[in-house]
Amino acid sequence: MKTASIEAQQRSRAFARVIGPYVAAFTTLYAIRLPDGIDVLDDLFTQPGLVMLLGTFMFLAGLIVIGLHRNWRGPLAITVSLFGWFVALRGFALIMSPDAMQAGVEATMGNPTTVTVARIGFAAMAVMGLLLTYAGWFSRPAATNSAAPSSTVTP
Repeated sequence: MKTASIEAQQRSRAFARVIGPYVAAFTTLYAIRLPDGIDVLDDLFTQPGLVMLLGTFMFLAGLIVIGLHRNWRGPLAITVSLFGWFVALRGFALIMSPDAMQAGVEATMGNPTTVTVARIGFAAMAVMGLLLTYAGWFSRPAATNSAAPSSTVTP
């Protein structure tokens, strides 16, 4: 299997540098403060304009990742691409059916078991964010399998 070009790998690393710390920081906060967040979400869903604006920005951010990151070779690239699709679809769902999103939040927050499962999910995403951060800031691009001719100098 061919590896992605150096340019594509560098683009994946650049996205990981931004997405990784964001996901790590915010999902850690969500996991810790999840029960406190229900008040914030209740306030959010009482303001339809704010919900529409949030969904619009999420949809736009997801489309930017989808449009600028077209690499699906390797775990890092797949994770970045899936993140873009997840954010775009979530933003679209928030625009199209905010009532369904609110019902999902209320169903999750109304049951202690689902709150615990959500906290575990956020903790897992925080670990993924840390891995993206590491890959974005500290990994090196893999060598490509291009068949470039080698230059030899003969005397």
